[in-house]
Amino acid sequence: MRIGVVSDTHNNLRNVTRIVELFNEANVDLVVHTGDITQAKTLDVMAGLQSPLVGVFGNNDQERASLDMAAATHGFYFQDPPYEVVWASRRIVIVHDPAELDGVLTTNHDVALHGHTHLQRIENHSSQLIFNPGECAGHMQGLNAIGIVELDSLEAKLIRF
Repeated sequence: MRIGVVSDTHNNLRNVTRIVELFNEANVDLVVHTGDITQAKTLDVMAGLQSPLVGVFGNNDQERASLDMAAATHGFYFQDPPYEVVWASRRIVIVHDPAELDGVLTTNHDVALHGHTHLQRIENHSSQLIFNPGECAGHMQGLNAIGIVELDSLEAKLIRF
């Protein structure tokens, strides 16, 4: 199973349009947003994904009523972190701020996904992957990236744009 990972889109609709194209071209099975969507318009653009979208809310997701409505309209699933799930027999925990992993992340988790820092992070510890694709909101020029995680092999790669 291949999952796309995106974080901190911060309502940059031009970049979100490109992100949708990249995930569709990569033929991912699922896309995870690790928070800081910011406005419902972002979810409206993400409705162009050819795969389901799930995720967590971040500290800048203040417009919760409109975000919840847009998520429901498009059949997306979002919740407050942590979001724990099993996909392809892999235990996964999803948060926005990596500090939210404290007390939640255990050796029983195969994958931890986060955002918030706008910094790329690919760490492998034994048989555990911690991943943040980093910046994609255009705040840090030239550093836009999303990620793909191969759950079978626990490998993560960045797609820069």
